Amino acid sequence: MSHSSEEPAEERLKIHYGGRVGGRDMTPALGKRGEPASYRRGEEGADVQQAGRDFSDAKWSFLYDKDTGYGRDAHGAEASERIAEASRAARGGEEVPAPVAGPVIKPPVWTWEVPLYFWFGGIATGSAFVALACDAAGDHRSAAVARKLAVGAIVPGAPLLVLDLGRPKRFLYMLRIFKTRSPMSQGVWSLTAFSSLAGTAVAADLLRRPRLARWLGGGAAVTGVHLGSYTGVLLAATAIPVWSRSRLFLPPIFVCTATATGAAATRLVLSATGMPVGHPTRNALGTIETVAMGAELALSSINERRLGRYAKPLEEGRPGLQFKLAKRAVQLGLSLRFARRRGSWVHHVASVLYLLAGLGFRFAWVGSGRTSALDHDSVAQSARSTRHNAGR
Repeated sequence: MSHSSEEPAEERLKIHYGGRVGGRDMTPALGKRGEPASYRRGEEGADVQQAGRDFSDAKWSFLYDKDTGYGRDAHGAEASERIAEASRAARGGEEVPAPVAGPVIKPPVWTWEVPLYFWFGGIATGSAFVALACDAAGDHRSAAVARKLAVGAIVPGAPLLVLDLGRPKRFLYMLRIFKTRSPMSQGVWSLTAFSSLAGTAVAADLLRRPRLARWLGGGAAVTGVHLGSYTGVLLAATAIPVWSRSRLFLPPIFVCTATATGAAATRLVLSATGMPVGHPTRNALGTIETVAMGAELALSSINERRLGRYAKPLEEGRPGLQFKLAKRAVQLGLSLRFARRRGSWVHHVASVLYLLAGLGFRFAWVGSGRTSALDHDSVAQSARSTRHNAGR
């Protein structure tokens, strides 16, 4: 069927689609399709959606002043909520309406260097906490040992980061600027500040400047709070579902693991250097590592239940096995810690189990990110539900 090119555009559309296009009447409200627009109304006194009479609001509503009537229909109802409801209905709510053809996002390319760096950084952070606590309790010898352990644990940090980045200059380039909204930039500066303070504190100990060492050790402990938690923030500040959905729990989980591993490592070193059984510092460190690792296990279990379908990467594959073994190590360590009648070696085994559990948790969390990023349905579902909740 042919139509004359002289026919108006809307007439050709109506003939082709049976008078309506997509279920809507395509007749222009003002003027005619294909002709210059008129400044006059098509019908005198007609109401125009989202504009007052005579277009009074439309002339200046782009300024978004508080008293404008822009965004309201002729009956005074808020159009924004209606638009939001229509958008949600068009998206189909939170459910993905069709199979997702991935990949949607790129999986992380981190290898073994990153979780190992997280683990060493956690031990260094926890040791700095222990040093501050020992100084506060008056046990300056144990504090000095803890400060040396913190330096020893943080030394591998920079090489591991350089290995992950591929080029040493990339680490130095990050020190040229400081981005408050970049967890990676904050982490590099936090690592640098912590290493400088902890190293200087150890130097003060060797130069027999105990007061200066205590002050510098306190500064290292303060920066250690950021160093121990930013790794969890770094993971959460992504679009990977298992990480982003754990944003409220990852920082405290990482701080708990850091505290437990730092206390366990310090306790083992102090025991190996001659601290007798029953010493108050030794007993206190055993209590700290047990409470911190128990809190980590509780937070991880609660978070896993919260995640629902997004927790699959923590339950399947290699990350799932690592996560399960880490939890079993914590549970066994807790049971050994309360077995007080079996000798001091049992408590040493518990400390070793806590250290291994911390390492397993780090590898499990990093490895689960790749599995979660390759679950295209979960990525799309997480993004849609996040935007849906933000819109509401």
